Amino acid sequence: MIETLEWTLLDGEHALLVKGDMRRARERFDYAYAEAAQRGETAALARAALGLGGMWVHEHRTAAAAATVRVRQREALSRLDAGSPLALRLRIRLAAEDDYRTGGHEAIMALAAEARAADDPVALAEALSLAHHCMLGPGDGARRMKLARELIGVASRTGRRSDLLIGLLWRTVDLLLEADPHAERALGELRTALEGEGQQAIEFVVGAIEVMLSTRAGRFEQAEERAAACYERGVAAGDHDAPGWYVRQLAAIRWYQGRIGELVPLLSDLVNSPMLAAVDDSPYAGLAVAAATAGDRRLAEGMLARLRGGVLADRPRTSTWLLSMYAIVEAADLLGDAELAARAAALLAPYAGLPVMTSPGIVCLGSVRHSLGVAAIVMGEPDAAVAHLRRAVHENLALGHWPAVALSRSRLGQALALRDGPRDEGARGQLALAAQEAEALGMHVPSGVAGRVTCRPEGPQWRVELGARTALVDHCVGMLHLAALLANPGKEIPAADLAAGSPDPAAPARVSAQRMLDGPAGRAYRNRLAQLDAEIAELEAGQRREEARERRAERDWLVAELASAAGLGGRPRTFAGSEERARTAVGKAIRRAVDRVAIADPVIGEELRATVRTGLRCSYDPG
Repeated sequence: MIETLEWTLLDGEHALLVKGDMRRARERFDYAYAEAAQRGETAALARAALGLGGMWVHEHRTAAAAATVRVRQREALSRLDAGSPLALRLRIRLAAEDDYRTGGHEAIMALAAEARAADDPVALAEALSLAHHCMLGPGDGARRMKLARELIGVASRTGRRSDLLIGLLWRTVDLLLEADPHAERALGELRTALEGEGQQAIEFVVGAIEVMLSTRAGRFEQAEERAAACYERGVAAGDHDAPGWYVRQLAAIRWYQGRIGELVPLLSDLVNSPMLAAVDDSPYAGLAVAAATAGDRRLAEGMLARLRGGVLADRPRTSTWLLSMYAIVEAADLLGDAELAARAAALLAPYAGLPVMTSPGIVCLGSVRHSLGVAAIVMGEPDAAVAHLRRAVHENLALGHWPAVALSRSRLGQALALRDGPRDEGARGQLALAAQEAEALGMHVPSGVAGRVTCRPEGPQWRVELGARTALVDHCVGMLHLAALLANPGKEIPAADLAAGSPDPAAPARVSAQRMLDGPAGRAYRNRLAQLDAEIAELEAGQRREEARERRAERDWLVAELASAAGLGGRPRTFAGSEERARTAVGKAIRRAVDRVAIADPVIGEELRATVRTGLRCSYDPG
């Protein structure tokens, strides 16, 4: 009859390695550890401590749980003969946990070599799997594949089915991460190996991969249903990644549906979850995109600020690094942050040939070149954007990622429009095809420059906006003219009327003298002046001197502007002259204003250059 302690250990090992039930395994090993410690059973204590580590690295997410397991493993190791197989396996587990936290893999690889030299197949199998888990970031594909192949071979010596399943799983993951066309064939082999007696932990990962494949196929409803089922499977298996994976999968679906802004509350909860892996910054980046899409610029910028010392620094590349960088580039585009886009592009460039995927294949957002193309658009480099996005379309087609194809094609159309003008046939063709593909998939294609450019005075500056993009531009005469055109899209306004300060698109062209600040712009200035007088009086009465000083500075600027538009004796200046003189003066002023906008935001500037027409009659035609 097997005594209670041994039975508990065997039950824990069966739950972990055969059933993949991590929840039950933890309970069994926790009980066994306490029992072995009380009895002074050294070997049983070591087996229980090993089992508490689980199947993967970093299974214990809270600081308290992780510290407890670490102390128990070190205590068990201290009681063992240093040269024993159990001691080697404990050293392997401790080294893997340390390497994972620091983003390295040197210690665990050294212990894998030690296990080979000792000809210990069980220790080697565990070392190979844990080492593989420690190098899931981009750039280590060849080394990972070598580990997976060796693990599959070693599994024939350990006699443990779980070693073979893990080896086949890691091989599948490696092929997915490298965009290998045989990845789904490997997944099929893994599914076949799982038939019969199930393995919950590995089935959970396979289910997550299937969610990703449904999303890539553009079957969003199916993907969402599978994501919910996968979440339940992960919870049942006791995998702490279940909530985080579900949110990421849902975020990918909502991104392609144009509904990512809906997930601000869910992503806000995730960034503060103690179950989030310590090395995972992707929820911050995802929240930045969601917040920027929802119009919460402050929250978006706050999340990006948190990332500047993490994934945006020269730190080890984790399994979620590419996903974070994709989100950062999209947030930079939404916020019009060219500096951030340039920084992200420089970091992404070495990985241009890879898909944006978070391991173990749970989310895929298409080719890295898509992000490089978007970054180039934000940076005002349309030639580079076109080159990257053409490649992105091709690589997304090879992936069979139809939503990413439509999105990259839309961005390619945008880049061509920026480079060759919005009326360019190539740009129109790509945009039309992208819209057609998106409609067939039931997805949303954010063009990035859709909609009208608007502007409004803001203190001594003008705020120019295009969608979520914003540029602040200092005042000049050309901005007054540009504001009038933007307020009347599709309508022609005589240059003489713009020069006179009284643009009326319905009125015929006038050659006679007109008052420069006697139209809507002048009235807006005077109305703001009256408002400022009232605000200054109220603030001074309330002893709010600093705010009063700010309002007074704006008032002084407005008074100076009005004075500059007046002639001798305070009489309004007039613009007397021919239509030709008005055409020349207004055209130069508008072009200078557009140049100022382009310096502040190249994308908005290029859009204005493509849509603003000057001449005897001027117009803004956004198409």
